[in-house]
Amino acid sequence: MSDPHGRGGPHERSRTDEHDGLHERLKAYEGRPSSTAGVGKDLVNAPMIRHWCEAMGDANPAYDGPDASAPPTMLQAWTMGGLSGHTDRSGAYDELSRLLDGAGYTSIVATDCEQEYLRPLRPGDRITFRGVIESVSARKTTKLGTGYFVTTRMDIWADGEPAGTHRFRVLKYAPAASRTPRRMPSGSPSRTPEARRPRPVINRDNAGFWDGVAGHRLLIQRCGGCGELRFPWLPGCGGCGSPEWDTVEASGAGTVYSYVVMHHPPFPAFDPPYAVGLIELAEGVRMVSNVIGVPHDKVRIGMPVRLEFLRVDEEWELPVFRPEGGVAG
Repeated sequence: MSDPHGRGGPHERSRTDEHDGLHERLKAYEGRPSSTAGVGKDLVNAPMIRHWCEAMGDANPAYDGPDASAPPTMLQAWTMGGLSGHTDRSGAYDELSRLLDGAGYTSIVATDCEQEYLRPLRPGDRITFRGVIESVSARKTTKLGTGYFVTTRMDIWADGEPAGTHRFRVLKYAPAASRTPRRMPSGSPSRTPEARRPRPVINRDNAGFWDGVAGHRLLIQRCGGCGELRFPWLPGCGGCGSPEWDTVEASGAGTVYSYVVMHHPPFPAFDPPYAVGLIELAEGVRMVSNVIGVPHDKVRIGMPVRLEFLRVDEEWELPVFRPEGGVAG
């Protein structure tokens, strides 16, 4: 919901923040530890892997048996302290938070996280980790309000070998005055003219997809190992584990596999009620997108649809789907 590039939103704190050296004081925390050398409370173990896979519905055989490894996305799980916590927390991050609180940036929202995997984790591995405050952005104005993006990085080792990196980013902000009309009993608020769609988080794993959208091409990843098509984009194949891939361009044909009609919560960039569909593409993969050009109560499972690219503001287009051949009443 936030725009890390700082565009949009007229509500901004006075520029005395920069003049009185707040940003310089914040930048001084970069490189300071957010946690001292920590040790995972448990060795990597098969029961936790099993519980994780059951919760995620992941039946990949690579995560079971004598040669099993842990799902890569469990990376951070082995560093968590549980209800009793860790005793290795550094005071630098708390100091930084108090400094922002004292300057009026009292609200917080998580914006994104990134993980990099360097080594498979296997039962019996002992996990160690160290956290650092990696960066504090310049002041940004977002739809939520004005504030600072704070990124922490955790480096993780398994039996002394580098195993991966986990980055976590939050926005500490002063809430903007609401520009959304209050919901009245007679109906929902209309969309305000200045409202803009929230921007997706674009990273190295999905940048190619958004480059394709910018060129009016819907690109699907194809595994370089087993040839399986996959969507959404991922850094590696969930079937064979290969990190190699290329892309195929979707024909644009699809059907509505499932859908929901959104009524609440109201958001300035949207005008409820509207239909959000799980679209099964002709190529066999599924994606979530809006179904346009038809009343929300006329969307049906199995409805044939065709890809379009909808301009939602002066700089952004999104892939959406419109019913083919009209809609029965």
